[in-house]
Amino acid sequence: QVQLVESGGGLVQPGGSLRLSCSASGFTFRNYAMSWYRQAPGQERELLAGINSVLGSTNYADSVKGRFTISRDYAKNTVYLQMNSLKPEDTAVYYCNAKSEVGSRYEYWGQGTQVIVSS
Repeated sequence: QVQLVESGGGLVQPGGSLRLSCSASGFTFRNYAMSWYRQAPGQERELLAGINSVLGSTNYADSVKGRFTISRDYAKNTVYLQMNSLKPEDTAVYYCNAKSEVGSRYEYWGQGTQVIVSS
């Protein structure tokens, strides 16, 4: 059974930091590009950061470039999103996404974790 389980969300003050984790199981993690998205109320889901399966190359949305860092641990089948210098506009539900890069094309989503940036 495929599972993506996010954790690490919560309430943080502006300027603070959080690290989100996404634990993957049920598929071959090393064959999947991993990404983080977020969705604020009334807004479309936004791609924030991605890391590919082979070289670990990363890419970021302009809105988070320089503040957020995506990384992955192949031994733990986990992808992380380190979020620094958080702003109130970063408040959203954050989702983990896995997309296969080898063989058949599959895509999976986690259930999301809430991040609230407020004083």
